[in-house]
Amino acid sequence: MKSNYLYHPHPSQRMTTFSRNGMVATSQPLAAEAGLQILKKGGNAVDAAIATAACLTVVEPTSNGIGGDAFALVWMKGTLFGLNSSGPAPKSISIEAVKERGHEVMPKYGWVPVTVPGAPGAWAELSKTFGKLPLIEVLQPAIEYAEKGFPVSPVTGFNWNKAYEKFKRECQSDEFIPWFDTFAPGGKPPAIGEIWKSHGHAETLYSIGETNGESFYRGELADKIAASSHTFKGFLTKEDLAAFQPEWVDPIKVNYRGYDVWEIPPNGQGLIALSALNILRGFDFPEAESVDCYHKQLEAMKLAFVDGQKYITEHQQMSVRVEDLLSEEYGKQRRELIGDKAITPEPGTPPRGGTVYLAAADGEGNMVSFIQSNYMGFGSGIVVPETGISLQNRGNNFSLDPAHSNCLKGGKRTYHTIIPGFLTKDNQPVGPFGVMGGFMQPQGHVQVIMNTIDFHMNPQVALDAPRWQWEGGKEILVEPGFPLHLAQELSRKGHEIKIALDSGSFGRGQIIWRDPETGVLQGGTESRTDGAIAAY
Repeated sequence: MKSNYLYHPHPSQRMTTFSRNGMVATSQPLAAEAGLQILKKGGNAVDAAIATAACLTVVEPTSNGIGGDAFALVWMKGTLFGLNSSGPAPKSISIEAVKERGHEVMPKYGWVPVTVPGAPGAWAELSKTFGKLPLIEVLQPAIEYAEKGFPVSPVTGFNWNKAYEKFKRECQSDEFIPWFDTFAPGGKPPAIGEIWKSHGHAETLYSIGETNGESFYRGELADKIAASSHTFKGFLTKEDLAAFQPEWVDPIKVNYRGYDVWEIPPNGQGLIALSALNILRGFDFPEAESVDCYHKQLEAMKLAFVDGQKYITEHQQMSVRVEDLLSEEYGKQRRELIGDKAITPEPGTPPRGGTVYLAAADGEGNMVSFIQSNYMGFGSGIVVPETGISLQNRGNNFSLDPAHSNCLKGGKRTYHTIIPGFLTKDNQPVGPFGVMGGFMQPQGHVQVIMNTIDFHMNPQVALDAPRWQWEGGKEILVEPGFPLHLAQELSRKGHEIKIALDSGSFGRGQIIWRDPETGVLQGGTESRTDGAIAAY
């Protein structure tokens, strides 16, 4: 592949994957192969993304499920489309109702934090709008893995056992019994390499495929979800499910050194990544691994994050405009707060005016950035009996303070952590990218984009580079492989540096870039998980 505006030789190219006809990159090899299988059957990048996403609910249930949410950025026919398929809180829930149950903050587990699942709606909407193959055919690989079983991969197996131990301690009431029946059959989680399967999961996927998602929101599956909610005094009703529709949205962007970096608008936290880049574009960074670079990255991220935590909620209910937060004027105002020492960040005042990620591309130039999650691994710990539907706990992010921008309200969507990213240049697609992992995600986006644009790293090297993570105040967590001398220098600048014992909390990313002249695809996959690229 000739050198172009992204590709530069690098001593560590061992895992960069190149192909021409199609590529799928995600966190689990079987899911990546499922997407490739659909491409080879004549499906496009959207079909491959749906197949991969559905398969991930089976082969990586530790990070996502049929009962989670999803977002997508789709490059199709020369245009970038955004899909927000995050579900709202049940209409009957309220701050008062939650407090009457004895909660001073939103709980993590059980039926209370369950919001309307959006993932099946995303699959159906994407298939209807852009897919080439019937949804039931696209879901077939996932159905087969659920019905016949698959061997559990290493990172998934480790996280599965960790979740089992946590739920065994914290989730002991009857509403959690179906989770243990489904994910710990025989009283234990599956071991690494052990075959696990779920007949109920297979039947649910088949029903979604046969009805193009209708059964989940307005049919037999909706009845089962609502009945389980009623049994355990949940707020979610069949009316909540029936009212749900995914929303097509206009992606938001900042221009960073000639590239447009795109995210989904709020209620997602992609705005935080763009805000940080808006601050950072006013600096020059001659080298990657320098104390000056890391210091400014950290300070910019802190400033962007506290703004996001204050202002991000459902887009229509935000107290400030996205364009004001991303304005050059506000970026300059925040940039001027960055000095030589670490600060404790405070929100500014703009001028008024467990997750899985996948990237897919086909030979026709279509590309998809897709992310879905149950949150906190398995989510709420609630499984609808005999369906394999593991429900998310996104409601945990709501505040019970009525004065907070993201306060709980029936029918409202909460601040959302999962964010797909996309890169373009001169109105042409460069490609999809993402880094999953809760509040690490916008931090990972900034680090990957800067590695790519400022430091000319190929996709694999951009992902493999050591990462940092802001944890609040001046506290910074760095990976075990982070250069010690730089950690020491950052400490002297006032950052409170902690070195992690493992890389589990630093996100798991995927990248696919496309050469604008030849159409050749180059991909990188996360070394921190069971990541894989399937290509031909």
